[in-house]
Amino acid sequence: MPRTALAASTLAVVDMGSNSFRLEVGRVEGDQIYRLDTWRESLRIGAALDARGRLTAEARRAAVACLARFGERIEGLHPSAVRAVATNTFREARNAAVFLPQAERALGFPIDVITGFEEARLIYNGVAHVLPASDEPRLVVDIGGGSTEFIIGRGHVPERLESLKIGCVGVTQRFFPAGALSAAAFVAAETAAGAEVEAIAREFNRAHWSTAYASSGTALALAEILEQNGLSAAGITREGLAGLRRRMVAAGHIRGLHLAALKPERAPVLAGGLAVMAAAMAELDIERINPVGGALRLGVLYDLLGRVVRRDIRTATVDQFQTRWRIDREHAARIAAMAVALYRSAAPAPDPAAAQHLEWAALLHETGFSVSHTGFHKHGAYILQNADMPGFAAREQQDVALLVLGCRGGLAKVAPALADTDFRLRLLALRLAVLFHHARRPIDRPRIALASDSRIRFGLSARWQKAHPLTAHLLARERGEWESLGHRWAAAGD
Repeated sequence: MPRTALAASTLAVVDMGSNSFRLEVGRVEGDQIYRLDTWRESLRIGAALDARGRLTAEARRAAVACLARFGERIEGLHPSAVRAVATNTFREARNAAVFLPQAERALGFPIDVITGFEEARLIYNGVAHVLPASDEPRLVVDIGGGSTEFIIGRGHVPERLESLKIGCVGVTQRFFPAGALSAAAFVAAETAAGAEVEAIAREFNRAHWSTAYASSGTALALAEILEQNGLSAAGITREGLAGLRRRMVAAGHIRGLHLAALKPERAPVLAGGLAVMAAAMAELDIERINPVGGALRLGVLYDLLGRVVRRDIRTATVDQFQTRWRIDREHAARIAAMAVALYRSAAPAPDPAAAQHLEWAALLHETGFSVSHTGFHKHGAYILQNADMPGFAAREQQDVALLVLGCRGGLAKVAPALADTDFRLRLLALRLAVLFHHARRPIDRPRIALASDSRIRFGLSARWQKAHPLTAHLLARERGEWESLGHRWAAAGD
């Protein structure tokens, strides 16, 4: 079904968490986002991994049905106005790659499985937009179903990011099976969670921040329960958690627990959430932690807004990588300009997103130069494929890395991807741009006719080639490389 034109006034995010799936739709007014609609379904998919670490058939069916319902609500929105993100369970599930295409068809939009560091960045982005402006260092703790993120930042800038594989679903499943509650189980759960947090305690303890915030549904639920049951005057305190723990142990089972503000959908994972929160507060020496809204979904919405109004975090990431890996910016910019121009002139209907990926690949194609001058494209591709790149979806990283891998040398290493016509044309444009700038200086760009469908059509005047014998020699080698893989290279008028 064709998409309608982008309505920049409406953005949507789908959050496929380990405890619940959520859809949030926001209205854009200026540089602010206001909630229009929100849906939440408690799937607890983090508890639906079998003994082989695979999502069960029942969990997959439930997820697909949920995503189909979400998809109906956001049908017709432009792809650039929607982002779906999947978190820890989908990072861990061994059959996630097989399941995701089915999930994407149900939703009607691509799904990004984000890294723990990207999840932490997006969480802080959301929290920073609801907290008052401040230059003081702030700690944010977000307890999810399968992982817990820790971030220290100032204003809108995260300075330290960490993601630990402990969450309310996993801890509940491991230490409180079938809802049983005991003092021994809490000791074991908090000890195990504390061992994980201890590894980051030096970098995240109270010496590094002035105020602590907790942003997840777990934190909001704990704070409301503590306050409405007289266990805490405000926020989450260690004393309040101890009182709640005593109430839960006395109940003996989650079914026997009767507390004001305890919602039925939160009850099954409350014990695991309490254990993780208590461990985090003890290890990081937090006396009080303040619940705050925002978090992942709002962070994704503001990330989308940034892309719409040209404050794209991915652009900042590319700039940071150029600095970090000492890339020759002027040389990279010349190659990017030529590669994108060749692609846009040759593609029947150039894809703006594909052109953006090509530009990023050109700007970052020498990422591996400080590792090796001869094999820099291979090292650069590895770095770009595996590094934490804020704002980038996994498939975007893969596309950029593959272009960098193929930007020079033999084509056999990227041969399977050449079956895609658009990728083949973008790679050809990048390789030609690198080739023409072999002397690493500005050139008088020749007029080039370029196309790539069933065969490559390339045109460059014989007079220009005669005046540039080295470039002509390199072009002959390039032609041979393509033809060795069966991609016929013909004159542009043939």
